Amino acid sequence: MRPETLAVHAGAEPDAATGAVAPPIHLSTTFAHGPAAERIAGYEYQREGSPTQDRWETALAALEGGAAALAFASGMAAITAMLETLPNDARILIPDDCYTGLRVLAHEFLGRRGIVATVVDMGDLNAVRTASAGGIALIWVETPSNPRLQVADIAALAQIAHAHGAALVCDNTFASPVLQQPLALGADVVMHSTTKYFGGHSDVLGGALVFARRDAHFDAVAHRRYITGAILSPFSAWLLLRGCRSLPARMAWHCRNARVVAEFLARHARVERVNWPGLPTHPNHAVADRQMRDFGGMLSVAIRGGREAALAVASKVKLFTNATSLGGCESLIEHRASVEGEHPTSPQDLLRLSVGLEHPDDLVADLAQALG
Repeated sequence: MRPETLAVHAGAEPDAATGAVAPPIHLSTTFAHGPAAERIAGYEYQREGSPTQDRWETALAALEGGAAALAFASGMAAITAMLETLPNDARILIPDDCYTGLRVLAHEFLGRRGIVATVVDMGDLNAVRTASAGGIALIWVETPSNPRLQVADIAALAQIAHAHGAALVCDNTFASPVLQQPLALGADVVMHSTTKYFGGHSDVLGGALVFARRDAHFDAVAHRRYITGAILSPFSAWLLLRGCRSLPARMAWHCRNARVVAEFLARHARVERVNWPGLPTHPNHAVADRQMRDFGGMLSVAIRGGREAALAVASKVKLFTNATSLGGCESLIEHRASVEGEHPTSPQDLLRLSVGLEHPDDLVADLAQALG
């Protein structure tokens, strides 16, 4: 089935007890079992699993073309569970442009177990090959990346990882499985902050891992989730399942609007650079065109004049909201360096835009008046 059909029907069988078409929410934290803990209906305790979560994981695995999925309380919970199942003293590669939480986790927490994270430009395959020499356990890639929208060749990275006996994990949050399917390109695991496009309405927190194979690594991560308790609530699972149904339609609109906004900004005299993979001027446009169905609703822009000029634009917008996160119906703008903590890596002249579902002409008009 095509993605649009899967999004509507995966995990959507009518309720066996009532025939309800809309999936029920099972809020129970505990389930009846026999006197010797015999599973009567397959469940014991919500931290281990629940019917609503099972539906959501079934839908997510189907959309990504994976063997199984694990839902988490947040994207960071998913990232942490994945990386902390690695053996002590493992060596991993992470992108030079990546979500701040991954960078902080790698440098402040993983090191306590001897896990060494080497920062690499994932668009430079020779640099990745060089960094892989001497042995690695895992390559982590974001594509498109946050916040500079860099694009990496997933298939090529998978070949490098597998040649060294390592796994390739791909953060697919910006693209969603509607636009890109890393497992089909050779990745071993896909990570999502499901808070973003899957939720789609800025009202649910969640994360997920989708595995190409239900193997020992899957079992280790599932066990860690159970013991540490980073589980997704049933109501959040229900909201994400609901958001899944409209994901392809929303992504089409996000992509359409982002193109209009990116092309406008690329022509503006006050803009030095637009980072959006759909522009032919993007340095990785050819790779994006090969591995993505469309180019997404996220972009970032460098404003001439540096930090103060960027902040001035952000202070003048009226439709765009200054807020973190992304993927909701409303358009957001953010000066990333200001929210990245004490040691930001984002350029001071950079604004990140999550282009929402408003009319594109209104979004362009708002940016035009803000740019002056």
